Amino acid sequence: MGYKVAVVGATGNVGREMLNILAERNFPADEVVALASRKSMGQECTFGDKTLKVKALDHYDFSDVDICLMSAGGAVSKEWSPKIGAQGAVVIDNSSVWRMDPDVPLVVPEVNADAVAGYTKKNIIANPNCSTAQLVVALKPLHDKAVIKRVVVATYQSVSGAGKDAMDELFSQTKAVFTLGEVVEKKFPKRIAFNVIPQIDVFMEDGYTKEEWKMMMETKKILDPKIRLTATCVRVPVFIGHSEAVNIEFENPISVDEAREILRAAPGCLVIDKHEPGGYVTPYEAAGEDATYISRIRTDPTVENGLEMWVVADNLRKGAALNAIQIAECLINRKLIQAKKKAA
Repeated sequence: MGYKVAVVGATGNVGREMLNILAERNFPADEVVALASRKSMGQECTFGDKTLKVKALDHYDFSDVDICLMSAGGAVSKEWSPKIGAQGAVVIDNSSVWRMDPDVPLVVPEVNADAVAGYTKKNIIANPNCSTAQLVVALKPLHDKAVIKRVVVATYQSVSGAGKDAMDELFSQTKAVFTLGEVVEKKFPKRIAFNVIPQIDVFMEDGYTKEEWKMMMETKKILDPKIRLTATCVRVPVFIGHSEAVNIEFENPISVDEAREILRAAPGCLVIDKHEPGGYVTPYEAAGEDATYISRIRTDPTVENGLEMWVVADNLRKGAALNAIQIAECLINRKLIQAKKKAA
C-alpha cells in the first residue's frame, strides 16, 4: 500500500517543484494532495501526467495523511506544522521556523540521514536553507577525511530563492532597462537587474544578515558544532541556481587530487573541474539538475591545509524540494513510518 502525501504551498516555486520531483522519482504515493491558501483554491497544479485541483489548507483533514511536505513560509508552518504533526502526519518543513529547534532534526540525507529518526518528538523534520544544503553536501566527505576547522564562503544566490515575485521583478526590471522603461523596485532593497545586492534577509545586530547566520548555525547543527564558518551572502541577477566560492581550512593535510577523488565518490556530488575556459559549472547548467556540482578545486596557499572550490546547485531542487523528498524516502527506506490503514 502506498502513502498519502500532502504538499502545502503547492502553487509556489518550491511546491510546484515538489510535485514535479514526486512524479519524476516515482515516489510510492497512492494519493497526492495539493494544498495552499484559500485564495489559491481551485487553481490547477501539474503532477506527472495528472492535474491536481488545489484545496484550502485551513479546511483540510490530515488524519489520513502520512507525509506532509510544507513549503508555505514561516508563519504558516509555525501555526500548521504542529497541528498536522498532532494528527499523525510527518511534516517535512522547508521554512526556517523549526531548523534550530533541538527537538526537530535538521537533515540533508547525504550528510546526516541518521538524524531522521529523531522526528518522533514533534513529527516535524526541518529542511535546511538552500545555500546551506548544497554547501554541506560538498563539505561532508572532506570533513570525514581531513576534519574541517574553518570555512569562509561567499554566495551568489539566484532570485528564485526569494520566490516567484522576485523572479518576476528581475524579468520586469531587465525588460525595463532594454526598453528604457521605469525600473520598479518592490521585492529587493535595490535594483537587481544588471546588479548584485550584498544583502539577503534582514540585518542582525552584529552586522551579519539572517541568511548568513542561518548558514553558520545550520552547518554546525547538520555537520559539526566545532566548525567555524563565516559567510557573505549576495543576491545576483540569475533566475535559478545558487553558486558559492568556498575556502576551507583543515586540521589534517589533504591534497587537491585527494579532494577531487573523495568528492567524485561522494553521494550527491558531481565534480567537473578542468583548468581551461568553460571547465567548470555555472548556475545555468545546474538548473533542473539534482547534483551538487563542484569545480575550481585548488590549494589555498595562505593557510596550512587549505583548499578552495566552487559549488553550484539548483536551489529549488537540492536546496529545497529534492532534499525534502529525499528525507521522505529516508523515512520509508528505513521503515520509520508505515502507511496509515485506509478505510475501506
